[in-house]
Amino acid sequence: MQIHVVRAGQSIYGIAQTYGTTPQAISQANQLPNPNRLVIGQALVIPIQGSYYWVEPGDTLWEIGRKFNVSYQKLATVNNISVTQRLTTGMRIYIPPKPKRNAEFYGYVEASGRVITPSIENLIQENAKYLTYLGAANFEVRRDGSLKEPNLNNLGKIAAQNNVSYSMVVTNIENGAFSDELGRIILNEPAIETKLLNNIISTAKKHNFTEIAFDFEYLRPADREAYLNFLRRAKARLKQEGYIMSVALAPKKSREQKGKWYEAHDYKSIGEIADFVVIMTYEWGYSGGPPMAVSPIGPVREVLQYAITEIPSNKIMMGQNLYGYDWTLPFVPGGQYAKALSPQRAIEIAYQYNVPIQYDLKAQAPHFNYRDENGKQHEVWFEDARSIQAKFNLLKELNLRGMAYWKLGLPFPQNWLLIEDNFNVIKKR
Repeated sequence: MQIHVVRAGQSIYGIAQTYGTTPQAISQANQLPNPNRLVIGQALVIPIQGSYYWVEPGDTLWEIGRKFNVSYQKLATVNNISVTQRLTTGMRIYIPPKPKRNAEFYGYVEASGRVITPSIENLIQENAKYLTYLGAANFEVRRDGSLKEPNLNNLGKIAAQNNVSYSMVVTNIENGAFSDELGRIILNEPAIETKLLNNIISTAKKHNFTEIAFDFEYLRPADREAYLNFLRRAKARLKQEGYIMSVALAPKKSREQKGKWYEAHDYKSIGEIADFVVIMTYEWGYSGGPPMAVSPIGPVREVLQYAITEIPSNKIMMGQNLYGYDWTLPFVPGGQYAKALSPQRAIEIAYQYNVPIQYDLKAQAPHFNYRDENGKQHEVWFEDARSIQAKFNLLKELNLRGMAYWKLGLPFPQNWLLIEDNFNVIKKR
């Protein structure tokens, strides 16, 4: 699989010829609404086996092999050249496909408080074959230990048809926001806790869930131990009933990191209790904050490098956003919120306003600016094939369990093709 970045003057026909494929194959792989409408800086996935590299000044086979983790002898063999042959600038070198590693992929569906439209359901169905877990979010805990169920539609059927573990996501959301007071009640009143666990198990049986995911956020720091004790008791009950259990964690960089989002999440202890954890490594750039990458590679790496010192890497799933944001400038704290958008929509906007897509190498994220019809300046940060491949490389480097996506239903075709190119998706059913 090749990632190609569109340059000025390039057409889909010329790009296809370069890689020995067809315009139709490229258009289908990238779900291009109009193959003749490419954007400068747009990252296309080229659906070929392996990839190509064009020699730069000073390159040797040994250096190219080291860059792509392939022996220079193998490169010479597959390219039918001598190991001692001098390379010329612009020469095309074929890079054979790399071995795939096994990994798990988790896809959350935002089902509470909204209707899952046919178009969203179709996207979920289309991409479910790439998943290990399909998470129905959220089952909201009530103060009496009961549960407010989301709109599940055909999620259970989609999970079963695609051999995917069906996951029940349980949260301390109340009135549309995470509630520390709700958390305090659930975690410190034994009778309510027992009722909640009973309700979780009966609901899981009713809907044929196979995995229970706890996403308790913004808990009081004082409830750190109470949360651990709750998770221990929940794990014992769920294991007895044959369920596996995961826990979502805030993106911490140290054990004693301060802040309400972090302090109740004890990485080491939760890692010992849960079957696996999902670390929410996104939202550095968020709707209410200044324009920046949603999941810049540097902070993501820093969080995960800390995490593997506390939790076995094979228990850690990297959280990943399937969306970006469009900010109206100038950014004013407390002012207008940025609008969420899919990677496909971001590219459409860049084409609509005839602006090139830039790529921030430090953040490993695409972005662009444009002026709308009302004269307002905008800044857009999103995800593309390059940014997601950078995350896949990090996942493999740190030997993590896999990746968890928030949230399904946003078109990003390159992501799913690159999963297929990099990994063998583990199935649990």
